[in-house]
Amino acid sequence: MSTPQSWPELPPIQTGVRGRCPRCGEGSIFDGFLKLKKGCSHCGLDYSFADPADGPAFFVICFGCVPAVAFAIWLEIAFTAPYWVHLVTTLPLILLTCIPILRPLKGWLVASQYFYKAEEGRLVTPEDTPSSESPT
Repeated sequence: MSTPQSWPELPPIQTGVRGRCPRCGEGSIFDGFLKLKKGCSHCGLDYSFADPADGPAFFVICFGCVPAVAFAIWLEIAFTAPYWVHLVTTLPLILLTCIPILRPLKGWLVASQYFYKAEEGRLVTPEDTPSSESPT
């Protein structure tokens, strides 16, 4: 294992979209389609810090599902399409705009959490803050 200073700073978009370790850029972060591994097999980075939560799903809904559903609504209003037309056009469109981008988005969010050292928010208590009074 190397020291943390010896790892290059890799941009999250470069490692995350490819599903690579955000520290070394070599090991895979996924164990299956969307399940994260416990750690990197190459550099040993523990992935317990990573919690993208619903972030990937939010982006997919906003940028994939909304346009696909808008297309379905337009198709229905403009042509009064039967159900089989929606089955042949809209269903594949929704699947193709949603499923393939989930993994790269999740990888990007995990890599961004590592790169920007994002942590869970905590409340600051008076004991945690340095005193602003200067001694006289």
